[in-house]
Amino acid sequence: MIHLARMLADIQFGRGAGAALFPDGTTFQLSSTQRLRYLLSGDERIATVRARDSHLTLSMLGAERLHMAFPHPRLRVVASQEAVPFVSAGKNLFARHVLYADPEIRAGDEVLVVDENDRLIATGRAVLAPEEMLQIKRGVAVSVRYGVEEHVRSG
Repeated sequence: MIHLARMLADIQFGRGAGAALFPDGTTFQLSSTQRLRYLLSGDERIATVRARDSHLTLSMLGAERLHMAFPHPRLRVVASQEAVPFVSAGKNLFARHVLYADPEIRAGDEVLVVDENDRLIATGRAVLAPEEMLQIKRGVAVSVRYGVEEHVRSG
């Protein structure tokens, strides 16, 4: 099952993502239909396999691992300093606060939200394509799943 999870990660995020996200010792849980559902490091969730499309959704631990594995600007959306306190607390990133977005991102992709110094502040799902994030000045650019401040408080 870990081999399957690594293949899913490599397809979704790029070569090397599977090994970075799910090193040896990673455990998993199956769904009630006996499909791969949760990937864990000890008791902490790394990622969840979404049932409808088999895409991975990241926890902050998973986001941290991808952030370390891939250099800037890969998989990243850069938030303005003004938005950092809100986004790191788990609030959505609005398009007017996007300074840069990896051109390889597509709407619907899992992304890493970073500040101008490439510090990870959140993980979530891109709502817009990169060009739209930079051109449109209204609306949500990234639907934030977890902010780093939430992770610190709950951890």
